[in-house]
Amino acid sequence: LRLVAVLKSILEGEKAAVLKRDHHLPLSFHRRQEELKFGLGLQRLQHRVREIQALRDGPKGEGTGVDGAVQSPAPSAAPQELPSLILEAVKELEAAKQQVLKRIQIWKRQQQLAGNGAIFEENLAPLQKRCENLVEVYFQLQQQVMAASAELGPELLARLLERFNEVLSSLVKR
Repeated sequence: LRLVAVLKSILEGEKAAVLKRDHHLPLSFHRRQEELKFGLGLQRLQHRVREIQALRDGPKGEGTGVDGAVQSPAPSAAPQELPSLILEAVKELEAAKQQVLKRIQIWKRQQQLAGNGAIFEENLAPLQKRCENLVEVYFQLQQQVMAASAELGPELLARLLERFNEVLSSLVKR
């Protein structure tokens, strides 16, 4: 136990020295972390879209669900769960949009700094891929909302369509 305590104190001392010298992690680490966070959010959003579709198709197509599990949802459960599930998905879509817009803003700022001699990575492929993936999920979600318009009611449908329009217009404008 004494040996462990000595090694622990040595490692903590080295950690403190490294943190004192390097106040932050490399930029590539932060960029990779941001990409993973966006990818996870996008996967969660795609899962929500599949859940919405499974919930809409549930009473008619009882049997195996998206993940192969046997499902037999109660017919009365679908109408109450569907609007809340759609609202959650729209919130996640808006959060993913914010991440994309933040990344676009960072890219624009780096482009401005390149005029002063800063290093600038001109590769737009990752940013374009991110936008394309988000728009693909956007259209899938919008399609599910339009298909479920009868269950949502005219007031909620109008609010959702307004939020969809805001998401798409902000992506296109930026």
